[in-house]
Amino acid sequence: MSLEVVILAAGQGTRMKSALPKVLHPVAGTSMLGHVINAARALEPNAIHMVVGHGAEQVREALPAEDLNWVVQEQQLGTGHAVSQAMPGIATDSTVLVLYGDVPLILPTTLSQLVAQASEAPSLLTAIVADPTGYGRIIRDNAGALQSVVEQKDATSEQQAIPEINTGLLAAPAALLNTYLPQVKNDNNQGEYYLPDILPLAVADGLSVGTVLAASELEVQGVNDRLQLNLVEREYQLRQAQALMRAGVHLADASRIDVRGELSCGVDVSIDINAVFEGKVTLGDGVSIGPNCVLRNVSVAAGAQIHAMSHLEDAVVGEEANVGPYARLRTGTDLGRGARIGNFVETKKARIGEGSKANHLAYVGDAEVGDGVNIGAGTITCNYDGVNKHLTEIGNGVFVGSNSTLVAPLKIEDGGFVGAGSTVTRPVNQEELAVARARQRNITGWQRPVKKDNKD
Repeated sequence: MSLEVVILAAGQGTRMKSALPKVLHPVAGTSMLGHVINAARALEPNAIHMVVGHGAEQVREALPAEDLNWVVQEQQLGTGHAVSQAMPGIATDSTVLVLYGDVPLILPTTLSQLVAQASEAPSLLTAIVADPTGYGRIIRDNAGALQSVVEQKDATSEQQAIPEINTGLLAAPAALLNTYLPQVKNDNNQGEYYLPDILPLAVADGLSVGTVLAASELEVQGVNDRLQLNLVEREYQLRQAQALMRAGVHLADASRIDVRGELSCGVDVSIDINAVFEGKVTLGDGVSIGPNCVLRNVSVAAGAQIHAMSHLEDAVVGEEANVGPYARLRTGTDLGRGARIGNFVETKKARIGEGSKANHLAYVGDAEVGDGVNIGAGTITCNYDGVNKHLTEIGNGVFVGSNSTLVAPLKIEDGGFVGAGSTVTRPVNQEELAVARARQRNITGWQRPVKKDNKD
């Protein structure tokens, strides 16, 4: 039997107090809805149907995937009504898995168990929680078989004491959903059509409704406000930290790392506290990441060290290179083997050759820097004329003295030497010394200004 997934994402999420649709709020850099879609895709379904309502266009624009079938729920009349909107596009011989766009921690392994039990009858995901307030309670008979789900506002005091709750996630044959959904009534305190109300209908027909118990309360945690959003964020980050440590990565503190994308690590990688990884980041064998660093879409080769407080984005760091502390590598930076970018140095669209170094207080942008180059403190490449960017080419073995200004377009050939404090505007040939600074004058008898009394 084929599998089709329905994801409910029509709610407004007023308790988030945000103009952004609730399901688009991020967990680890990906929207909550994106996490649910990824979990659904892991099951390789025949189709994924997205039921949207509030902010439908915004949600659709945020997730422009070809494998998603969009269904608009014009009126939010409950979960049963939401699923019924998707049913006309679902094959009658399929199994339907219903997920929620604000439950981002759900695991594909759990969903596989749920689907496996739903070939002949509905199967419901339940959880045991410390505080079941607000959730529908699972009502079982004396033999332990599920009889029905009673919502919080409709439950008796005895039923409200039950710790097993309905997570809302269920799977069922499409044919049964087509039979039972039209029979669901809205004669409850909310005046809504509840999806779990198909379960007593199935029981009345003699079907045995299956249940799967979630591994943890947090796996099925829905997000309705910022506090719950933070709760699932920290749980997700802890999961990633634990996976990294199991893979051999040394973390100084598992509670102080944020992975907001994809992080791949070699052997003997060490990551200090408060490191943030965004997008796709690859760390080679023996790489060390210092405290309070941010890496976004970065590749760091074996043996390289990223020291404290450094920020790298869309950059490549070669083997044995050193970055920081307090360095910023911007888009297009490519460091060669053993290159050194030190404290308070910024690079952008710059290739820095093997063994070259800019140890402190420099800006290197739109530049091709050869091997074995020394760029002194206070040096900048003037790459922008107010309209266009221009290239600075620095050959192998070049020495640039401190506090120099290299005005692009400019080429300094192999072995060139720039004296400290120079403003270089013309090409420097091989082995030439360029000195471009005003002649020093010492004025004898010069009088230092005297501070005037200022009674104000």
